[in-house]
Amino acid sequence: MSSKIGCFAFCQSRHDSLHNGICRAPRIALTNRVQIFHDPRCTKYRRSGHPERPERIVRTVPLLKSRHGEWQWHEPRAAADEELLRAHSREHLARVAKASQDFDFDTPAYSNIDFYARQSAGAAIEAARAATGGKGAFSLMRPPGHHAMRDRAMGFCYFGNVAVATLDALAPADGGPRPTTAATGKVERVAIWDFDAHHGNGTEALVAHNERIMFASIHQYPGWPGTGTKSFANVLNFPIAPYSSRSNHVRAAEEALEKLLEFKPQLLLVSAGFDAYKSDPITQMTLERDDFATFGKWLADVKIPTAAILEGGYSDELPELIDEFLSNWGS
Repeated sequence: MSSKIGCFAFCQSRHDSLHNGICRAPRIALTNRVQIFHDPRCTKYRRSGHPERPERIVRTVPLLKSRHGEWQWHEPRAAADEELLRAHSREHLARVAKASQDFDFDTPAYSNIDFYARQSAGAAIEAARAATGGKGAFSLMRPPGHHAMRDRAMGFCYFGNVAVATLDALAPADGGPRPTTAATGKVERVAIWDFDAHHGNGTEALVAHNERIMFASIHQYPGWPGTGTKSFANVLNFPIAPYSSRSNHVRAAEEALEKLLEFKPQLLLVSAGFDAYKSDPITQMTLERDDFATFGKWLADVKIPTAAILEGGYSDELPELIDEFLSNWGS
């Protein structure tokens, strides 16, 4: 398929290894209580029939608040030019700011999309910074980001949220506080675990060959965007055939996380996409709700600063999937 929505139309017709000290985590006081970064204005844009719709967030927020009154909610700030320019060209920022025609079939030129995309990127930055302070953090925002390239918006994504947050964590101070850990004083290595059902092609392109970053993507292949078949340099790709067994898929996700921990990161960022769920309308994967709970349990056992950023997930069960993931991470 040439687009994610094309896939939508078509579809409509080892736990112990995570305890064994592979990652010698910085000695930082970590808490599993989840911090949520969310701006309700991220639900104010839509296009009829588009799977990346406001209801994904609108239905998730009250569910989480009703079940987890102890979780703290924070409104993020917008990402600044200097933060976005670590990942994107100035020309790309200008195109997003002045968007008057769709970037592609999947990626509309919504009114004020520059504002929404900057808020989403800013939430990823703030979640990563909260993590370096010892707090598990989740960015509950739209639009997603892991398909955005340096000079191109695509696949529902405008700015590379996780890549922007990663590069911010590694950057020297730009007139503001630099992310630090209690043990090291600064972040030197970041790992990115992307379990969205689509290959994180944008993140890969933005971080490839950066020796301070390790990136792993577990994704459907064949499937949109048609990339991510081979690993290289600091990039680990785990292509999963459509309709593969749950056990094979979960094992690949576990292997990916194990390899990332061997990198000994001081910060782990998660591209948390929930479209590998068996009932997602734009993929052909087989994960169950319990599998996302398992992913959360793994993160609870990884004693390094961790933040997760929402990517995809388009089924009506998305709020429950997010809750399973976060509840088991924050338990």
